[in-house]
Amino acid sequence: MMKNLRSKIVGIFCLFMLSLQAVGQTAFPVKPLKIVVPFGAGGVADLTARTVAQKLGENLGQSIVIENKPGAGGVVATDAVAKSAPDGYTLLLMSNATAVSASLFKTLPYDAEKDLTPLSILGTFDIAIVVPQESKFSTLAELLTYAKANPGKLNIGSINVGSTQNLAAELFKSTAGIDAQVVPFNGTPAVLTALRGGQIDVGVEILAPVLPQIKGQALRALAVTGDKRAAALPQVPTAKESGIRNLYAASWNALAVPSKTPKDVVQKLNLEIQNVLNNPDVRKKLSDMNVDPQPSTLQQAADLLSSETKRWGEVIQRAGIQKQ
Repeated sequence: MMKNLRSKIVGIFCLFMLSLQAVGQTAFPVKPLKIVVPFGAGGVADLTARTVAQKLGENLGQSIVIENKPGAGGVVATDAVAKSAPDGYTLLLMSNATAVSASLFKTLPYDAEKDLTPLSILGTFDIAIVVPQESKFSTLAELLTYAKANPGKLNIGSINVGSTQNLAAELFKSTAGIDAQVVPFNGTPAVLTALRGGQIDVGVEILAPVLPQIKGQALRALAVTGDKRAAALPQVPTAKESGIRNLYAASWNALAVPSKTPKDVVQKLNLEIQNVLNNPDVRKKLSDMNVDPQPSTLQQAADLLSSETKRWGEVIQRAGIQKQ
């Protein structure tokens, strides 16, 4: 009889613990969440985060605050999230900069691959190779022919050293096998001014901020560097189509949490982010910003961070960029 009583007590205790676990799993979230964005307000990354956050908050039943924390190539924001409580309430908007920083800086206060758990890729956005509308280059092939016949004379403009655009320019130069100068500028407006003024021959820039100039016929896009044509410019070929078969460079965003965040919370966030990115209204809003929605599994998001860290590290090494 005592044996049966003990068995019943054990059974009741196990059911109680399972019920507590179930409550804990279904309770998240019970308070507002925060997404830390390592860029200022108004850019593509910030607008992507806000678009996703609005619908994600609705689905989770909690508000989501966007905290813009620019500075030091995303290091400040990444460090803040990596050291935050691993409870799923503080998320990081990752980008190419997260991968680039691993090789660009001598030391970092964190290891992104160890200290963060990527939740899902959000989207990718195109990088374009552009020239002034009055340029003598009508195609990428013409530009490459000139560059190879005139080593050292072609000037390629980008924003600051170590940026995605700057590294894409270096990758373009090395992959195409041309001897050209990559000239860094302090921001996209300065690149556009130099292009229009003839100080540089070609620019490498994220498509979104230069698209109005292209549609207004102030600039001509020779190619995009993604794996497919940009939806906004279907007539413009990819670099691969134009003869540079191994050139691929696209900017991307993803969401991550501290690495010790409970697995059930991580899985729930992954599922909800995928639901958001599959929502037709969200997809249209992102597409209107020239962002290609890319919902992913946890493994796909982790693989992207790992592969991008390795790839951009190799670009930095080949370009001889000094660590900061």
